[in-house]
Amino acid sequence: MYQLLYGMRVVECASFIAAPSCALHLQQLGAQVIRIDPIGGGPDFGRWPVAESGSSFYWEGLNKGKKSIAIDLSRPEGRELATRLITGPGEEGGLFVTNFPQRGFLAHDALRERRDDLVTVRVMGWSDGEPAVDYTVNAAIGVPAMTGAAENGEKPVNHVLPAWDLMTGAYAAFALLAAERHRRATGQGQEVLVPLSDMAIASLGHMGQIAEVMTGGDRPRMGNALFGAFGRDFVTADGQRLMIVAITARQWSGLVAVLELESAVAQLEASLQVSFARDEGLRFHHRELLFPIFERAIAGRTLADLKDKFAAKGVCWSPYRTLQSALADEPRFSTDAPLFQTLDHPSGHRYPAPGSAATFRGVQREAQVRAPHLGEHTDEVLAQVLSLSASQIGELHDAGIVASRRV
Repeated sequence: MYQLLYGMRVVECASFIAAPSCALHLQQLGAQVIRIDPIGGGPDFGRWPVAESGSSFYWEGLNKGKKSIAIDLSRPEGRELATRLITGPGEEGGLFVTNFPQRGFLAHDALRERRDDLVTVRVMGWSDGEPAVDYTVNAAIGVPAMTGAAENGEKPVNHVLPAWDLMTGAYAAFALLAAERHRRATGQGQEVLVPLSDMAIASLGHMGQIAEVMTGGDRPRMGNALFGAFGRDFVTADGQRLMIVAITARQWSGLVAVLELESAVAQLEASLQVSFARDEGLRFHHRELLFPIFERAIAGRTLADLKDKFAAKGVCWSPYRTLQSALADEPRFSTDAPLFQTLDHPSGHRYPAPGSAATFRGVQREAQVRAPHLGEHTDEVLAQVLSLSASQIGELHDAGIVASRRV
């Protein structure tokens, strides 16, 4: 982690991926993030993947470095205490990340009665408040209809990567920093709404796909082929499956040179009266003619024969791997890199955990901190943020309003 946001205090009341990842990004850049956890854990506290003990690797991965205060949110006293924490004093505080519904005790208008300059970043499913997750947003927006081979017909193919969750979390962190900068300039707080559905439709629009559909219709499935340029999976003589992409002119010319296909490609260009080197779209348009030529050339060579030559010519490619083999075989994913630090986690397991994906050159990357146990920082947060005395904190424990876990 870094200390670029040192002093900033963010309160998080959230579960699943998008909102917790928003606060995680902020924490890994130096913000203090305080999680308000229901006593016993929220709805994602046991989310898979899990250890044999049932402890969630998912939860401890998304909540590294955060502080946890456990509060009984089902009781009015607990909700009041949460409200006091969210709207706590200090010019670096008053920053709140949540995916709770807009209505209820965490409604922004209710909270701002306690602190007018409060910044609330609220991750949502649909923009109208209806619930949604990455898989349902993807289904609604048509991505599963574009995924998979043509042989799938009309059967949808879900994508396993929760792209909209991850993008929404990152965008929400960006939006919070923008709102905080605005508050510094104007003194004004605000509520920022970041729905997964808006993130999804905006992203497709940014990539030209809304214009594509409105002027020509839905994009068909094309299996593992890259849309708009040359790219697909190919198999070598020794049975290694490679993903090879040629978008730029250099990538294309390098691939053709390594495979010694200059003559064959030139003949095809002459017959079609086109130049594949100048227009990547033509490589896509004529892919059914190009693919067999490259299939035969790659099938006659081993991975060992191709690897160094690809590197020398700037070819864009990768072997297909599982995550386990990627961690074992790809040096650029080494868990010995500065990105990772091996930690003892709440699950009882010791394994490498990633820090900030950005490297700030000239700035010290500091030690990471594991995820908290539920309520591990209850007493600390109550004392530091709300200035409660030991006897006041004890009374809250005795009444069952808060809980703690001492490690």
